[in-house]
Amino acid sequence: MKLYGLHPKFVIFLLGGLWSIFLISCSDSDEIAPIATQQISQADKEALLFMFEEEKLARDTYLFLGEKWALNQFLTIKNSEQSHMDAVANLLVKYGVDYTALPVGDFYNSDLQSLYNELISDGASDVSAALIVGATIEDLDIVDLQDHIVQTGNSDIVSVFESLQCGSRNHLRSFVSSLENIGGTYSPQYLDITTYENILESTHEKCNQQPN
Repeated sequence: MKLYGLHPKFVIFLLGGLWSIFLISCSDSDEIAPIATQQISQADKEALLFMFEEEKLARDTYLFLGEKWALNQFLTIKNSEQSHMDAVANLLVKYGVDYTALPVGDFYNSDLQSLYNELISDGASDVSAALIVGATIEDLDIVDLQDHIVQTGNSDIVSVFESLQCGSRNHLRSFVSSLENIGGTYSPQYLDITTYENILESTHEKCNQQPN
């Protein structure tokens, strides 16, 4: 086809411009595809729901023991456990996992319910037993968090669970130190002895417990 009255160089320029518009249009259509986000597996959902209740177990137990023995240590750490629950809850909301927090002392998970009942019974006997209960909870928490960290490929979960582990290590040091100050001792029930001793020999850690 001839383009009468147009300079040949202008014709080349015009055709080049049309081709550029075509390429840009194709490129724009590719860019509207949604950005991929991390997926959460059924195992991850179950891990989040379980750890939410395990952190709740810690909070509820410390609330009971703090009121029983009027020890600020339990009530202070209880507040930290609430922040742990909040951190896990944020992930549950982020990934659209339905959950409901039951009243204090109540749990969906039957194993956690049985453990809670056992712990408050043990901790009600005396202050030394109460501190052993605190150490036991943190001992268990560190191990359970590690198990889930190893099993998940979700970086959000890893980041939050590692932060919660950091808090649990601090709590473990606190309970064991208080127990030893009154002449008691604690033997790890879930951690291996080397990991346990390394935790006690380390100093208090600064933990970021708020997920991005």
